[in-house]
Amino acid sequence: MEQFRIEVAIEGKGRFYEINPLGNARYQISENGEIIGTIQLDEKDHAHCESQGCELDLPALHAVRKAIQAQEGWNDTFGHL
Repeated sequence: MEQFRIEVAIEGKGRFYEINPLGNARYQISENGEIIGTIQLDEKDHAHCESQGCELDLPALHAVRKAIQAQEGWNDTFGHL
């Protein structure tokens, strides 16, 4: 698993984040080289995730979740992507 970069639209503006896969559906989120938190995705319920020490607000966190899921090729099983 290699680090990748995503762009998400937050309040109409594009933001870039570096994503470092940690294994077991956990990802470290960085912005401009600074770690801003970790997200744990739920592989059974794609709409659910947990954050740890994350500096993102809820809309940004969900945008990052969706972008990670798209990057990883997760199926839209629950219709939430």
